[in-house]
Amino acid sequence: MTVTALIRYQGALLLRSQRWIAPLVVYAAFVAVGVRSGDPVLDALGYAAAGLVPQTAWLVRICVTGEPPAARDCSAAAAGPTRVHAAALLTALGGSLLAGAAGAAFAMLLGDFQRQPPAEVALAGAVGVAVCALTGAAVGAVCSRPLVRGRGLAVLAGGVGSLLAWVAAFSPARSAVSALVTAARSDTVPLPLGALAGALLLAGAAGAVACLVSARRG
Repeated sequence: MTVTALIRYQGALLLRSQRWIAPLVVYAAFVAVGVRSGDPVLDALGYAAAGLVPQTAWLVRICVTGEPPAARDCSAAAAGPTRVHAAALLTALGGSLLAGAAGAAFAMLLGDFQRQPPAEVALAGAVGVAVCALTGAAVGAVCSRPLVRGRGLAVLAGGVGSLLAWVAAFSPARSAVSALVTAARSDTVPLPLGALAGALLLAGAAGAVACLVSARRG
């Protein structure tokens, strides 16, 4: 079974479970409350991107725990536990990126571009969304099964991890959001590629660790 087929399978499980509704509604409310008409567009984009960190971590937990144990055992036997877990992580990341794209579009619709080129603003917003979604995926990967099995402990770890991703100096999400918000007070449009590279490395490392542990415990 290919990874693409596994992602389609995980996506179908997620949609049928309807467990995605809660994080989507919370994220939509976060964006609707925080993004106001006439705000600097980069400021609004930074806010919309920041909300993806806990939303993605939440969605990752939903995806990696959504499959019934017997079905997961069958999937692991057919494709390998590492690929099954990787497909769940990628499904969550894809869903979060879709939500982030909608949030960024809403921010651009209401935001004030001032003298900033729309194409550059859109690109900067896309990078910010990707950075925050990847950072949230990293948080979710290390704060969910198989690394953290208890539901209460996983929720607590995910919340603390998301908070650290917002405030820690080394966090790619904090760096990208800060770049967007700071640039909102000037005529420049940032492109936080360093933060994107850091988020890719962080998410890749966290996902690899989670997949390897899943294989060992499987």
